[in-house]
Amino acid sequence: MKNNVRVIREYKKISQTKLAELAGISRPGLSTIENNHKQASLETAGKIADALNMSVDDVFFNKNVRLVIQGTEHSAKITASS
Repeated sequence: MKNNVRVIREYKKISQTKLAELAGISRPGLSTIENNHKQASLETAGKIADALNMSVDDVFFNKNVRLVIQGTEHSAKITASS
């Protein structure tokens, strides 16, 4: 399953080394997850999402994450619920 870790990390201008440090995991471990060579455990997914200040759902499952990280989806939700 493809994840959005790299897209979000690059958008936020965070290096792999820094994200791994923030998440408390190894950089090689993060790399294998980013490159879809290994799926993150639920615990690790939570750590990565927390380090990116995003939900696990957006980091690992949302196909429209570019809208989320650019604020488009958030703005649309506010407008729709107003």
